[in-house]
Parts: sequence; structure tokens; C-alpha cells
Amino acid sequence: YRIAQVCAKIGITPNAVTIISIFFGVAAGILFYYPALWINVIGMLLLVFANSLDSADGQLARMTDNKSRFGRILDGFAGDFWFASIHIAICLRSINEGWPQWLWVFCVLAGVSHMLQSAMADYYRNVHLYFIKGKAGSELDNTRDLKVDYDALSWRKNFFSKFVLNGYMGYTRNQEKLSPKLQKLLRLVKSRYKDELPKQLMVDFRTQNKPLMKYTNIVQFNTRVIFLFVWLFIGQPWIYFFFDMFVLNPILIYMCNRQEKVSGYFVDKLTNDPTYG
Repeated sequence: YRIAQVCAKIGITPNAVTIISIFFGVAAGILFYYPALWINVIGMLLLVFANSLDSADGQLARMTDNKSRFGRILDGFAGDFWFASIHIAICLRSINEGWPQWLWVFCVLAGVSHMLQSAMADYYRNVHLYFIKGKAGSELDNTRDLKVDYDALSWRKNFFSKFVLNGYMGYTRNQEKLSPKLQKLLRLVKSRYKDELPKQLMVDFRTQNKPLMKYTNIVQFNTRVIFLFVWLFIGQPWIYFFFDMFVLNPILIYMCNRQEKVSGYFVDKLTNDPTYG
């Protein structure tokens, strides 16, 4: 919060803060390439600072009322830049230390796993906010609305914006494909309640869905970074790839299945009980 206050005073925009965080996060990853622990520790500090900046950009956006879809997209992809750098650095370091070239396979698989974990965790957070705060309190997008905005842009006049939105549509489409019952629930709720969600639905959804939020925290920054730092301290950072695939992926699968069960429950409730809501 203090970082956001300072940035607001000196006129730094939220997007600028996000971009700065990308540079710090990528630099952190590069420092993990070196086997010297003191260099790794500097990288750890840079990564923690990058995450602080990433948290500050959202606070700054709310503080200054400087919000935009592009800012949300940029913020969402910032961590992917950090961890792409981290994965590449760890893989190169491990190969230099004797691992075979096929370690790149695990590097890529772990990277894809990380992107899916972060995407779904972020999506479920926004869905949770939608149901407890309503439309105004959530940053929930869908491919149908994004497609309308995408088609309104010209490749000739709006090349960069259209290019970014095209990538974001693919990102959102993957989130929707992994949550079919949730999509059915959202369509049902949006068609039935044009303005505000009924209080009973908001309270009931929050009660059932809140336990899942701890899993979104686990598969995002804090947990993975704690373990990454441990393996850097013992000089075995390659373990991180297997942690990503064989520990965090099962948590992701469980999280998605539980969210689908919660969504299915409310779909049945809204469909079969006319007095509900």
C-alpha cells in the first residue's frame, strides 16, 4: 500500500508499475542461473519486490481510479514473464551442472502447468468477487463480450490493441473451457438478474465457495516461491519443475473439480427451485 501511495504522489501510472515489476521479475530469474547462493539471494529479493509492485499496481489503479482492461491484461501476464525467465534460467543452470537436454521437456511442461494454474486461480478469484460484490466489484470477462470489442478494432488502425485482445481472448477461452458448469451458472445468473444479484444467492455462494479460495492462494505466488527459495538454498532448483507438475497440478485438478461441483449445485438450485433467490 505504501508503494501505491508513493506512486500516486509522484504520478506513476498503474501500467508503468506493472511494467517495472516485469523487469524486476525477469532480472530475478536471470540471477537464478548462477550457482552462487549470494547471487540467488539477490534474485529472491528482486522477485519479492516485483511481487510487491504487482500488488501495488491494483491498489494504485483503485486509488487513482485509473482502471483499464489493458491494465488488467498486463497485470495478469506479468507473472508469466517472471516465471518464464525463472524456468529458462533454472533449466540452463541444471544442464550446465550435468542434466541432459531433455530437461527442457520438463521445463516447458512445468511452464504450461504454471500458466494454467495461475489462469484458473485468477479466474476463480474474480468469479468469487462477482458473487459477493456484484458486477461492479469484479473484473470478470467473457469471450462473447471480448469478441465484440475485438471485431470493433481494425488491424490497420489498432494493431497493438487488437493483437493484445486476441491473446487475451485465447486466455479467457481456456479458462471457460476448464469450467463448463461454472459457465452455465454465469449464463443463467446473468440472464435472470440484470442488475443486482439476490442477497440469498450471494451469501450461499460465498459460504460454499470460500473454502476453495485457499487453493487459489496455494497455486499462485507465495507457496511456489517459498519452495523455489528452499531449493535454491540447497542448490537443487530443478526440483521446482517437478513440484509444479506433480504437486501443484493435482491441487489445480482438485480445485477445478470442487468449483464445478459448487457451480453444478447452484445451477440445479436456480433451475429446479423457483422460490430460490
